[in-house]
Amino acid sequence: MINHLERLIEATTVEDVWQLHCEKMADYGFDRLLYGFTRFRTATGLGAREDFLIMTNHSGDYAEKFMSDGMYLHAPMVKWALANNGACSWSWWTDHVDSMTKSERQVVEFNRKHGVTAGYSISFRDASIRSKGAIALTAQKGMSQDEVEEIWKHHGRDIIVMNNVAHLKLINLPYSSPARQLTKRQCEALEWVRDGKTTQEAAEIMGLTPATVEKHLRLAREALDVETTAQAVLKATFQNQIFVFEPQPNT
Repeated sequence: MINHLERLIEATTVEDVWQLHCEKMADYGFDRLLYGFTRFRTATGLGAREDFLIMTNHSGDYAEKFMSDGMYLHAPMVKWALANNGACSWSWWTDHVDSMTKSERQVVEFNRKHGVTAGYSISFRDASIRSKGAIALTAQKGMSQDEVEEIWKHHGRDIIVMNNVAHLKLINLPYSSPARQLTKRQCEALEWVRDGKTTQEAAEIMGLTPATVEKHLRLAREALDVETTAQAVLKATFQNQIFVFEPQPNT
């Protein structure tokens, strides 16, 4: 496990972390994972779907239906994760079938059709009440929940630790949806604003005109779907899009 954690720590991209994590969880029998994280949770929702960090190795058909069609909003284990921290056996939802809503039952049936029937969910404890991350570990098709419980009995603590490290690594790497990816110049302009520079001062530093800097700031606001530059700075910071260290190529 130590070797795996070292590789996670050294990874420099969200994609690399995810690949390493999927491979390791498959060693324990969890070959389909669905991870989600938001920093924009409110009292009434999870924020804009475009601001989620979603990682999965489920089939495209399953992921498209579950996420894009909004089924996740009615998934019993997602609801559990939003209200709790820690790990939870999927026996939890089987024990609560009688109290489920029609929408929740539809999600359960959808999961059964895709062989998503046995596993564990882990809800991560975050410092901010607006942040929430969780992961669903789906066992291999044909594996029973009793078999999953046996795996968890022997390896549960290790699995929880590895998932928490992967989570912490993922949320500290740059991420955003393609539509909200900032250009290098937009990032630079936001960085100088965050450092307290005026548009005029940023323009002098960047070797641009104030009008061009304002254009970069405007485009950054539009890309991030916010109204003010201060909000753009905050969101770009949350998404680790500014002040990002760029590794130098090996020589």
